[in-house]
Amino acid sequence: MTGAVDISLWQLALASVLLLVAIGLSVALKLGLTKGLAVAATRMVVQLFLVGLVLEWVFSSESALLIVSLAVGMALLAGHAAVRRTSRRYPQIWADALVSVLGASFVVTGAAVLGILQIDPWYDPQYLIPLHGMLLGNALTGISLSLDRFMDGASRGRGLVEARLALGATRWEAARPLFRDAVRTGLVPITNSMAVMGVVSLPGMMTGQILAGAPPAEAVRYQILIVFMIAACVALAALGVVGLAYRRLFTADHRFHPDRLREA
Repeated sequence: MTGAVDISLWQLALASVLLLVAIGLSVALKLGLTKGLAVAATRMVVQLFLVGLVLEWVFSSESALLIVSLAVGMALLAGHAAVRRTSRRYPQIWADALVSVLGASFVVTGAAVLGILQIDPWYDPQYLIPLHGMLLGNALTGISLSLDRFMDGASRGRGLVEARLALGATRWEAARPLFRDAVRTGLVPITNSMAVMGVVSLPGMMTGQILAGAPPAEAVRYQILIVFMIAACVALAALGVVGLAYRRLFTADHRFHPDRLREA
């Protein structure tokens, strides 16, 4: 089994021609995405090259503090990105998203690194950073979807919620349908992904390992581990952020405060 084929800058430049397919479609159909595609592609290239330089430096480091600090910084950015995708917000939403993504990602990454893979040292960036990064990318999607659904349901269903409370329901009884629907929505992407994985699509990590020369059986085992980690992380993150949002909008004295919601 051969190793990965080195890709030169010239080959990357040649690959950029493929983007012209999307840009050409935008121009032909007047989709208005031409500038957006060009800007997004440029940002992606610059960001990935910068990340590559940072990771080369981090991977050569033996400082647990530096590696953990990078993981925390990645989580903070993920929490910020999750909130930016929501259409409604309340005053403490940023803190709630950060707590949820930090808690879920560190619990699941820690369980995998310490309990399953048993990496020594546990802060080895070759494992910690890629695993953590994959969890964050999926967790922020779960958080934004769950938050959006919960706040939209609370806003649109205000009359029904208030009617339940007026009839003597507790805050949990009034909010439970919204809560369950929001958490379910956050889990939809990973559930759908698992259902077709290996049949319709070959996942990114598995494909990358195979291209790098790893045996397919080993790549499959790693991919299964990653997917289970992602499912757990998304579930914890969605549950955490919806739970915190619930406590912000429904107070301990069983009052509902939809007035705390604002359009983004």
